[in-house]
Amino acid sequence: MRRWLVSWVLCCLAVPAGADESFVLSAQASDIPNYFPAYLGNGFVSTLSSPKGTDASHAYLIGLMDYTAGDISRPAAVPSWTDIDFKAGGEGFTWLNRAPWETRAFSEYHQMLDMHAGTLTTTYHFKDRGRDTAIRVDTLVSQASPHLGATRLQITPDYDGVVQLSFGFTLWSQHAPRFAMAQITGPQMDQAVVASGQSFEPHPPASADREAVWYPGYVEIGTAEGDRDTQSLWLSGRAAQGKAMAMAGAIALPDGASVSITRNAWRLSLDVSMKVQRGHQYDFSKFVAFSREEWDTDTLQLAHRARDQGFEHLLAEQRAAWGKLWESDIQVEGDAHAQQVVHSELYQLLAAATPDTGWGLGACASTPGYSNHIFWDSDTWVFPALLLLHPERAKSLVTFREHSLPAAQERARQHGFAGAMYPWEADPENGSEQTPHSAFALSESEIHVNAEVAVAQWQYYLATRDRDWLRRRGWPVIREVARFWASRVTYDPAAHRYHLEHVNSVAESEGDVRNDTFTNLFVRKALQIATAAAKLSGEKADPVWERIARDLYVPMDEQGHHYLPFDPGIQARSHDFGGGPLALLFLPALDLQMSPELLQGNYNFAVRPTPLPVAGSFSMGLPPHTIAAATIGDESEVTRWLNSNYNGGTIKPPYNVRTETGANNTAYFITGSSGFLQSVLYGITGLRIREQGLVEAYAPVLPTSWNALTLRNVQFRGQRLDIRVERDAGGKVRLTRKPHVD
Repeated sequence: MRRWLVSWVLCCLAVPAGADESFVLSAQASDIPNYFPAYLGNGFVSTLSSPKGTDASHAYLIGLMDYTAGDISRPAAVPSWTDIDFKAGGEGFTWLNRAPWETRAFSEYHQMLDMHAGTLTTTYHFKDRGRDTAIRVDTLVSQASPHLGATRLQITPDYDGVVQLSFGFTLWSQHAPRFAMAQITGPQMDQAVVASGQSFEPHPPASADREAVWYPGYVEIGTAEGDRDTQSLWLSGRAAQGKAMAMAGAIALPDGASVSITRNAWRLSLDVSMKVQRGHQYDFSKFVAFSREEWDTDTLQLAHRARDQGFEHLLAEQRAAWGKLWESDIQVEGDAHAQQVVHSELYQLLAAATPDTGWGLGACASTPGYSNHIFWDSDTWVFPALLLLHPERAKSLVTFREHSLPAAQERARQHGFAGAMYPWEADPENGSEQTPHSAFALSESEIHVNAEVAVAQWQYYLATRDRDWLRRRGWPVIREVARFWASRVTYDPAAHRYHLEHVNSVAESEGDVRNDTFTNLFVRKALQIATAAAKLSGEKADPVWERIARDLYVPMDEQGHHYLPFDPGIQARSHDFGGGPLALLFLPALDLQMSPELLQGNYNFAVRPTPLPVAGSFSMGLPPHTIAAATIGDESEVTRWLNSNYNGGTIKPPYNVRTETGANNTAYFITGSSGFLQSVLYGITGLRIREQGLVEAYAPVLPTSWNALTLRNVQFRGQRLDIRVERDAGGKVRLTRKPHVD
């Protein structure tokens, strides 16, 4: 009996024959002490994995925010739906989810994230009081039905007897203590954390090192009911001062189960007792439907329909939907590790983004990290990474800025400016300013985001040539951004030029500077875009836009060899982004066109001196360095920077979770994932999106360990292309493109 149980575990988690192992990530028992949960989501619903596969994990619905007075807005954690508990007998036996992780209780552990199918599978043996139960748990958040999730539990006992199970919704209590982050300073925040008995240190299994302040918001549950005859659960509630939500679950049970319903202040559950026989497999499935205000979803009906169709049907739909997404792919030949990292970055991005909606994407996806607020990351880091492979998901990000335009216009008016002043941290539901008081300076003066919003709108137009979209939706955003900058600049009549005063640099430790070069160059681009967009939209451009773009001062060294980070009189105090902010001038969104001499001068001044450990340990520092090395055509430098990505500690095992830096656990950092993808999509290929099309702005460069790179099923201006970079017989790296064939 023991031998076949071991074989059962091994065969259950075997990678299917012919499967691409670059889509598979696994955890073993040795990973548990530093276990960083996998992200499971479809853009609308998200949750995180747990080691046992059955624990209650926080779950979130896109844009469902807690607006408690005095605090910043926060993603409101909805009741956990992954909660399934089990025990192998009656009194004296231990519930699975309460059992401490010990090798004597758990053995033959294996958990596998199949990124190609969007599924998580966990298998192990649970031993309690002499009873051994083989357990398998399969969990998915549906890409095919975006308001649906499901978990299947399979148990195979090596005993005869009565077992108990509980299929629950965990009703979270409000996080305590809550802090008035909209009102208190940074030092006060630190003191409050200490006074509450918390710290900023992560604890195992891996946690965000700032989870003391990035805690989830609260949903107050109103109705919570169940019906044992239909084996159903349902509830409804409302995020604090926010929108309503609802959930329903339908449970599929084997014959012979005895069922009851339990409801208290912390849990709603369908509880099961049933006889089992040695060596028999028993399947239990939990289908959960979600809704929030404005979705108009009948959750109970959706959950019942999913149960009627069965878990295998839902699983087949899930594989097909994710398979469709992976038709657009980045394929690396010659470097298996690089290929797996590419796929894990794409997986997390696709699991977090929504197709053709008005939802933005927070820096840490739908988690409490950075409170799910929308930063410049959305426009400059995430949007370009989606645009070529998944334009319908990129469109959601520019649509968010269109929908939140009225809030940005009101903010500009309150600050005494014209046009639209987009927030530093925007609420994902309504676009309102939600920056913590401790970052007030960034909210008021790190305003480069306002230019980048316009640049992303223009890039979407260039990639689609959808002039009707530009006229109706993109142009109003671009116009209002241009109006803001025209009212924000200062004219210097003596020097016959414009300046931007009192700006917080993109290197955030540099506050209140004059003429931050990164900001000024993006402003110039935004104003040039506004003039072009006006003409295409049949509107009249304000002539001052062109004049400001022409005469806006951009600091350079006296010899004209390279740019300076800000006004020559300002001494840089930091090296944010590694080597200073000038490395960011190489970002594809800016697409700053420079002579070969100026390219090399900027590289030598701002990029090359950066120590590898500095760049590699910061997710936002590495991509511009890699892209910069590619623009000057230096293969060894591209390889050096790219490889530092793997050694800097920003990719956390076992599921390649991207963190903001190697020294902290600010996780599911979609910004960093997108930056890495940009290094490949635009850096290695040399491609840029311009009015002429998808142009080869400079020669492609391959890392030394890569034999070839293929961008599969690129979508651009109604065409679908396969773009390939490889070395020819003479060793020269060439880029070719051909029509994509399904």
